[in-house]
Amino acid sequence: MRYAIVNSSAVHRLRLVSAPEGLSFLLLLVCSVLKRTTSFDAVPVMGMVHGILFILYVVFWIMAWQAQKWDVKRGALLFVLSVLPTGGFFAERLLKKEELGVAAPAREPAAA
Repeated sequence: MRYAIVNSSAVHRLRLVSAPEGLSFLLLLVCSVLKRTTSFDAVPVMGMVHGILFILYVVFWIMAWQAQKWDVKRGALLFVLSVLPTGGFFAERLLKKEELGVAAPAREPAAA
């Protein structure tokens, strides 16, 4: 494996906000279920927390896309991950690999 640090604070910021955004989404879903099944209602608070984290994710996503000059497929993947309940955790993992510059080892050509 090769390691080359990506010189982009935008990717780092996006990575730092992706896991908390994913966690807040899951907590918001739990709060929504609890609101409908019990008298516990934390949806307004968790909704605001998740909303702020989601806005930060989108802003940092745009900044990282511009800084890294991602193709449409990569940019769209990272956005779609932000709207899936556990997607933030997968986005964090992808961004960590990109930030570290981890590249898969080159494959040897198949023997003929």
